[in-house]
Amino acid sequence: MYRPSLSQDQRTRLHRRGLFLEYFTVSWNLIEAIVAITAGIIASSTALIAFGIDSLIELISGAALLWRLLKAGPNASAEQHSSAERRALYLVAATFFLLAGYILFESISSLIHREAPLTSLVGLILSIASLIIMPVLAYTKQLTGKKMGSRALVADAAETWVCAFLSLALLLGVGLNYVYGWWWADSVAAMAMLPVIIWQGWETLEEAKNEDED
Repeated sequence: MYRPSLSQDQRTRLHRRGLFLEYFTVSWNLIEAIVAITAGIIASSTALIAFGIDSLIELISGAALLWRLLKAGPNASAEQHSSAERRALYLVAATFFLLAGYILFESISSLIHREAPLTSLVGLILSIASLIIMPVLAYTKQLTGKKMGSRALVADAAETWVCAFLSLALLLGVGLNYVYGWWWADSVAAMAMLPVIIWQGWETLEEAKNEDED
């Protein structure tokens, strides 16, 4: 998927944009994780803690893309790009499956023990902020990745879309508990993410295999 036909200026500009996006991703998700996990522990919210864990996993994915962009810059050879892409894709795929496993375990445990989350105003504010930021970030990553010919950046964009989707689930789960007292909505909202997360993980794994074949 690497595109050597791009001009030097185009490659350099896209590479700088990619680096900026991933630096922003890592910084934002570090803040998001600290706030979400702390608030989730206080509120006993599975969806909020899962959201924080997702932020940590997104941080790992962003770090993998930072490594990929720093390892193979705009002047790197096609072989160097392919090697960096492959490793980044495998790591991003692993983060999808790691997130799915965590959400499944925590949600089932919460439902079995009928753990009712406390109302979390922080969770509501965080989910709204993420709903505003994540779609813009995901779209920009996706567009940049396609222009660069980077499967890894496109896959990372997909994980950012998942983060945006999880923000919506978090908003619904915490919001429904806040308004109606539906204790189960928190875990159900978190589990609603599983099909999307597993599918994206599988797709990313297939992309990594395709990079091997290319």
